[in-house]
Amino acid sequence: MLELTAQPLTPEAFAPFGDVIDARTSASFAINGGRTRRHHDLARVETLGEGARTLINLFVSQPVALPLELELLERHPLGSQAFVPLHQERFVVVVAPAGEAIDPASIRAFVTDGRQGVNYRAGTWHATHSVLEREGEFLVIDRGGEGNNLDERPMAIRVSV
Repeated sequence: MLELTAQPLTPEAFAPFGDVIDARTSASFAINGGRTRRHHDLARVETLGEGARTLINLFVSQPVALPLELELLERHPLGSQAFVPLHQERFVVVVAPAGEAIDPASIRAFVTDGRQGVNYRAGTWHATHSVLEREGEFLVIDRGGEGNNLDERPMAIRVSV
């Protein structure tokens, strides 16, 4: 079993896998007569393949126990997938670079601080959604449409925070 300790999520550490979505660290500009700050273009939404379309979803996730025991990693080869917490939920992010095979030495684990979201690039291997402490509600943006957009690989991983 692969043992990982989740590190704090930073844009630099997560860059090989996608984008960190965090208004506290992004540039912004005023809109709506100065009443609103727009944090613009925080993640690249990818919808690849014939008939692809962007989906906006809400996920309500039950908390996981620690250490987190994982049995598989999954990927979405035809589109990105973004998770943005709506109520400052912390969650664990386990990722591996895109590709046909998963090299255990390349797997990384991160823990968000509750105000950060992530956007997995198309093809990035990742664990299923794993919220900590309490039920979590998330805005999820991903790809809909024709084609197989889910691959799964068995992988025994234990993550501590």
